[in-house]
Amino acid sequence: MIDVSLKTLGYMSKALSAVVATLVLAAPTTALAASAQELFADGNRLFKDDLYWAALLRYRQAADAGLESPLLHYNMGVAHYRAGQHLRARDSLRKASRSARLEVISHYNLGLNAWKMGEMGDALHWLRKARDQQQDRKIRKLAIRAIAEIRTEPVQVNTVVARAEQREQERKIGAFLFNARVGAGNDSNIFRAPSEPYVDQSDPALPLVTPEVQSGMYVPVKLGAKYVVNSFDHESFFAGYRLAGRYFPDEVLENGTEYVHELAIGSNYDRKTENRRRQVYSAFTIAHHDEVYYSRDDGEIRTFQGTDITDRFNYLRYGPEFSFRQKLGRFSFGFRIKGQLWNYENTQVVPEYDHTFLLGGLNLQYRVSETSLLRFTAEGYHRKFGDRPSFELDGTQPVNNPGVEYNYFELGLTARQRVFDGFWFGMNYKYRSREDMYLGYNNYLMNAFSTELHVDLGNRFEFDADVEYRLYDYENAFAFHNPAASRKTLERGFGSAELSYRISESFTIVGQYRLELVESNDARIAYDRNTMFLALRWDL
Repeated sequence: MIDVSLKTLGYMSKALSAVVATLVLAAPTTALAASAQELFADGNRLFKDDLYWAALLRYRQAADAGLESPLLHYNMGVAHYRAGQHLRARDSLRKASRSARLEVISHYNLGLNAWKMGEMGDALHWLRKARDQQQDRKIRKLAIRAIAEIRTEPVQVNTVVARAEQREQERKIGAFLFNARVGAGNDSNIFRAPSEPYVDQSDPALPLVTPEVQSGMYVPVKLGAKYVVNSFDHESFFAGYRLAGRYFPDEVLENGTEYVHELAIGSNYDRKTENRRRQVYSAFTIAHHDEVYYSRDDGEIRTFQGTDITDRFNYLRYGPEFSFRQKLGRFSFGFRIKGQLWNYENTQVVPEYDHTFLLGGLNLQYRVSETSLLRFTAEGYHRKFGDRPSFELDGTQPVNNPGVEYNYFELGLTARQRVFDGFWFGMNYKYRSREDMYLGYNNYLMNAFSTELHVDLGNRFEFDADVEYRLYDYENAFAFHNPAASRKTLERGFGSAELSYRISESFTIVGQYRLELVESNDARIAYDRNTMFLALRWDL
């Protein structure tokens, strides 16, 4: 079976030839008609000549003539793979894996086939089986290399359902992909209320505010559905839907409920040769976000001059996006562009948050060795608001001022190292500058440092953790937008840990803990929060 990894291609070709050539001779012949054996042997000859469709025809004819053996299923699975029929390859290889003699090589090939389909979870499942066996050391080494390559591939931004995990199904046959996760969790500070009383310096009366920190249970929900049509070689068209949200069943806490629906229609192009790979993604997305505009001090809905402005943060977002990535040996490079319109709810009595969003970015990656990589990113993006007025340098915000307009520029650097199979960590640095295009009141510089860790604990458990620290340097903004206060300061810290247990190929139990710490001399935005949940994930 051909490997999607260049490093394993040579051995697999030799291994396949050995299996096809030697195991065929060991197949029993006394109970089978000579014609079935001849058809089988002819199929093997056609396979060696790279005539995979013709070989499959002979294999089917051999089966119709009475040949039934794990070796036949194995050879058919490999031929289906070479012909691009990955669903049938999976079915045949699973049948072959029931044979003790073909179990190891079938598990390895099932992993490669799943990888080619973009099913990374299944790919790792089968490759780990091939890695953990002791019967064939060469297959074990190949499985270790394949797992390492999967782990060091760059993470792609996913707007709908695992677009980086493109699933290539049989030509002229569509594929329906579905995943869902639902559980129960607890939030220690639902409305992100400050933990200590503070004097509100934005109010001339300087009132003392005593926030109410509220905690409670919530239901985390994620759902994704995607239909893929593979009309052409290496290219697929898709339509996808995504739902993500947090629902609070308690009526007292229901203002904390928020969710987003998103639809996307687009195409994926993914072509891989010996040491090159080209990926192109394009889509048009439309999303609806819903949340309550509440007071962070007590979680109650906000009003302005007696008018309910609860829906102020609801919006409809839509626009196109495009990304390109080219891999050349150890190097890969790419770019992405995006344009969106964000249409917020019109509450009549306060300015809307409607704005345009434009983004363009470049990335470059170099694989230093089989176990390490470096990645560099550079992005610029722009937000222009139509109705939200800009700030003066004294912290005031006259309603007749020009609309807010921000330019952002980001640089990122990632270093990732695999210590051994199933254990890798990464270090990340990000620099961001924001320019307020009116007078510069909200200009800032941000430096962010983060680390991430992944550990496989046996064949079924996986552990992931990450920590991030962000430091903001505001050039002109004041705490509480009050010149009598000091220059605004802001620090953010985040940390999360997630443990998953794979029950079966389709079901996984996921537990997650997340901590958020925000410190600022503008006490209105400072808070501590931790959330945790336990959920069941279903992948179809």
